[in-house]
Amino acid sequence: MAEVTLDLRGMPKAEAYAELKQHARAVLEGIDDDITGMATLSCLLHHAFGHLWTGFYRVVTPGKLLRVGPYQGTLGCLEIPFGKGVCGAAAAKGETVVVADVHAFPGHITCDGRSASEIVVPVFGRNRELLAVLDIDSEHKGTFDEVDRRELEDLVRWFQK
Repeated sequence: MAEVTLDLRGMPKAEAYAELKQHARAVLEGIDDDITGMATLSCLLHHAFGHLWTGFYRVVTPGKLLRVGPYQGTLGCLEIPFGKGVCGAAAAKGETVVVADVHAFPGHITCDGRSASEIVVPVFGRNRELLAVLDIDSEHKGTFDEVDRRELEDLVRWFQK
């Protein structure tokens, strides 16, 4: 199953995420390495939905600094301070941030000028410590909604195993 990369574009979101989560669980069965999980989920999400950028920013200094981790897409920003941009805001708040139009988000950090909308989901570990944020960018405004929020939050619970 690990050799299969799903393309779920065109499916209703809830159905697509259900299939993706089942596939991700099967691929990651028996794996307990966070970096492997980040790399695998980045790949699966990116190819399943055809996003512009899909990846993780890891906490390297708790409460202060995120650094790029495994991702799919063009070159990402290498470091993001907590509280800066969408990723930094999600990390500082410990809550998912959905942005329909990144150009209207105060302090948005432009890593790729093609980005138009974004969702950033905090990733917590076993002891509820913030490990990273999952950052997904789209070239289209209004791509992400409450279905994405709910399903991505559920998907990253893998890190709390």
